[in-house]
Amino acid sequence: MQQSTLVRLKEKLELKNPILVVGLPGVGLVGKLVAEHLVDELEAEKIMEVYSPHFPPQVLVNKDCTIRPVSNTIYHGKANETDILFLVGDHQSTTSQGHYELCSLYLDVAEELKVPRIYTLGGYPTGKLTYEETVLGVANSTDLIEEIKKYGVEFRESEPSGGIVGASGLLVAFSGMRGIDAACLMGMTPGYLMDPKSAQSLLKVLCNIFGIEVNTDSLKKKAEEMESILEKLKEKEEQQNFPEVKPTEEDLRYIG
Repeated sequence: MQQSTLVRLKEKLELKNPILVVGLPGVGLVGKLVAEHLVDELEAEKIMEVYSPHFPPQVLVNKDCTIRPVSNTIYHGKANETDILFLVGDHQSTTSQGHYELCSLYLDVAEELKVPRIYTLGGYPTGKLTYEETVLGVANSTDLIEEIKKYGVEFRESEPSGGIVGASGLLVAFSGMRGIDAACLMGMTPGYLMDPKSAQSLLKVLCNIFGIEVNTDSLKKKAEEMESILEKLKEKEEQQNFPEVKPTEEDLRYIG
């Protein structure tokens, strides 16, 4: 099978201890919303593209009606003189083999660029149509856990109970084998719809970690729109007296 392809859009990169932030599509699109918001606010520059046979066999249609294949992209931005790399994109792998292959590729890039730390971003599905500001975390070292706790991230024993499926979990686990500190930060989300409100909570924590402030107006507007939709869903739920749907262990496994 053809392997994934890395396209370098900028050959010469002068980076000093860059931090890698990973926000690929997952539950509630929480991580993707946060990472893409920071890409826009920090005016990050596109430096690499990733194409893979493990992505869905489709193309996306641009505003001008031209098309492009699905891909993931790496951007470079700066926050308080700190170099930050953002891995964002259209899809995660559709195959187990692809998850491992792509994560290996991403970590090869991280090693090449001498990344000392990785933050993967995702959503933690609660199955409830209510909002929680809590951000949960896991990490590949106890020292890192103690450091991140200072920013209000909660670490709960053996949670997520079913583990983490996808790049958010695999990158944290395998980065430790390459001597890279890594943590996964998860915003609490119902898990049914895109959740910009959960993304706001996660963004706040990440900005505290980086010591920066960014404009959040666009996320707030999206959150207000989604809150209106959730209110209508809750009204229908109450009218029809549906029992609360709790996520199964299979649902809780995929954090993304």
